[in-house]
Formats: sequence, structure tokens, C-alpha cells
Amino acid sequence: MYPTSSASSAKPQLEKPPLLRRSLGLMKPITWFGPMWAFLCGAIASGSSSWSVTDIGRIFLGTILAGPILCGFSQVINDYFDREVDALNEPHRLIPSGLVSTRQVVITITMLLLLGLGSTFYLGQKVALLVAVGLVLAVVYSAPPVRAKRNGWAGNTLVAISYEGLAWMAGHIAFASLTTPSILMAALYSFGTHGIMSINDYKSIAGDRASGIYSIPVLLGPQKAAWLIVATMNIAQLGVIAAFLYWQVWIVAAIIFGILLIQLPLQRQFLRQPVEYHLKFSAIGVSFFVWGMMAAALGVRAIQ
Repeated sequence: MYPTSSASSAKPQLEKPPLLRRSLGLMKPITWFGPMWAFLCGAIASGSSSWSVTDIGRIFLGTILAGPILCGFSQVINDYFDREVDALNEPHRLIPSGLVSTRQVVITITMLLLLGLGSTFYLGQKVALLVAVGLVLAVVYSAPPVRAKRNGWAGNTLVAISYEGLAWMAGHIAFASLTTPSILMAALYSFGTHGIMSINDYKSIAGDRASGIYSIPVLLGPQKAAWLIVATMNIAQLGVIAAFLYWQVWIVAAIIFGILLIQLPLQRQFLRQPVEYHLKFSAIGVSFFVWGMMAAALGVRAIQ
């Protein structure tokens, strides 16, 4: 949005960016990476994906489905049902500022649903089932009467399952039947993501508390929440390491253990001053966690 002056009005007017740019803004591209990466990890873990043009195209379509389409859908839904809260806390955002109308929200959601449906015709019925579950979780997370996001425990669980677990399993099942090791990795990294989801909540503790949204930092306080975040991430990674030790895939276990060790200095800094260092920890510390997912996917592929 761009401020302009007007001699005929006391209120500043907003010049609307192009229509597609506004819809893209609602879909929040910065949030797409997680589910796209999880789908890719699942596809690799399946052991059946290859470098063929067909398989690369299938992976590309799946990552677009997981990120821009489904994650984008969930972001639009969330922004729409947050419009009254945002009008108080962040009035500059697209919907409360009037840059995006309800009609545009409905059209954007409809187009994303149609694109998602079209993608599942190619990726298969089992992927379609996981997509349907993800759509339901997105609505339950944001929309009344449940609006699970009001509670950090419930809300984080739904997002972690959708962004990591379902996306990983969709990537796997797009190429082969699910296996126990792959399901276990999806579950463990979903558990770790539950903690990661709370990091972003540090930026809005005061607003969430005033709006009746009980995120983990609001419920526990910044310090205890930081310990929970770090513990959740580390328990998940230790679980992954233990699994690969059990499967005698020593190299992968060692790599993920090394990745965990690299995170410790950043975790220590975050634990000491969580509010001040949550952005740095989110940008750097979580990146190592994510690289561990790829190592785990390659490890699962090796034992298929």
C-alpha cells in the first residue's frame, strides 16, 4: 500500500496494488517453505522417486500444492477470521485496511480450492485424502466456532500436523505406499514443529493477550515457553537419532546428532533472552532443524 495526499479528504487514501499482488499478499509466500520442504522430504523418503522428467514434474506439482495452494489457502482463511483483531492490532494489513474485500477473499479461496482439486487428480486419491484432512484442519484452526488458534497447545498441534506431517506423508504417498519409518519421521518432525510454531508468537505477546489468543508464550510466559520450544525441538531430533541407531544407519544418526550440536549455542542464547533473540533463533536455529529433515529423508530412503 502507498500513501497519497488528497485535498478533498481529511483521511489519507490508499492506492491499491494490483489485484493479483493483493491476493498473493494474503497467501503469505514466506510461510510456504515448510510444507514444500516436507513434501520434498517425503518424496525422497519414499525410495521410489527418481530424476526422470515425470517424477521431477510430480514433485514440482506436489510442492506447489503443499505451499502456494494449501498453505496459501490456510493463510487467507486465517487472515479473514483475524480481521477484527487485526483492525485493532495491525490495521495496516490487507483486509482491515480495506485493500482486500470479502469478495476478493472468497474468489481467492475458491481459486485455490479448484487448483488444489485439479492437482490431486494427477497426484492420486490418497494424496487427495490428505489434502482434504489438511483443509479441514485449516478451517478448524482459524474459523469459529472452534478457532483452535486461540489455544497454543491445540493450534500449534493442528499447524504442525498440517505443515509437516501431512505434507511429508503426501510426498511419500505420491510415489509409494507409506512405510513405518517414514510415518515415524513425519510424526517426530511434526512434534518438533509444535515447538517451532511458538517462536513467531513472541512478536505479538501483548496483542495476543489482549485479544484472548492464548499462545504458548502467553500461557507460560516468555522464559518457560522458550524452554518448552527448545525441549520439543530437541526431543524430536533425539527421537530421530534413536530411530536411525535402531535401524543401524550410523552415518545419518551421526549427521543429525552433529546438526543438533550446532544448534546448542543458539538455543542457549535464545533461552537467556527469548524475546530479544527469537528472530535470530527462528532464522538460524530452525534452519539446522530443517536440514536434519532432509538427512532423515535420505536415511529412510536408504532402508526402504
